[in-house]
Amino acid sequence: MSGSDLMSTHDEVQPIADKDPEDWTTGDEPMTGPQASYLSTLAQEAGEEAPSGELTKAEASKLIDELQARTGRGQS
Repeated sequence: MSGSDLMSTHDEVQPIADKDPEDWTTGDEPMTGPQASYLSTLAQEAGEEAPSGELTKAEASKLIDELQARTGRGQS
């Protein structure tokens, strides 16, 4: 049996729904370095200033989504 035969015998994997950042168990922790860097890049592309002050992981995630929508980044 080939690898493709094995794949056809399994059910298709269903994507997991994204969890709302407000529901993250670590959402209230400070944003990560990669989040801060990406926010800076997105803000620059959107013609805005990067957020000043410390954001939480959840706040940073929401802002990233917002800026991605405005800049077209992250769109399929």
